[in-house]
Amino acid sequence: MNAPVPIGITLHRASHVLEVAYDDGEVFRLPAEYLRVNSPSAEVQGHGPGQKVLVTGKADVEIVEIIPVGHYAVLLKFSDGHQTGIYSWDVLYALGRDHERNWRDYLDALDAAGRSREV
Repeated sequence: MNAPVPIGITLHRASHVLEVAYDDGEVFRLPAEYLRVNSPSAEVQGHGPGQKVLVTGKADVEIVEIIPVGHYAVLLKFSDGHQTGIYSWDVLYALGRDHERNWRDYLDALDAAGRSREV
């Protein structure tokens, strides 16, 4: 089975949401904060298993620019200066598909660390 192909990407600046539509009918509305704290960059994911960094204080982060990377991904630039995560179409699909679980896990990790989404 072929991986879903994106057919549309829209940045909703007022709501700070990136909407990504795929050819299988899926449409994901991904908040900027969610994308920032789950950046595929080494800065967030680390360089190996178990090295993911808990990113905090990003409740007000915005996506300021979307840059295409070939035909396979986009680079998202965020208002906090982060711009090293290349979001492949597969990564965005997985983030959309697993949004609810990932967000719950993130909030649980914040709670366990005594940290906050706020600055």
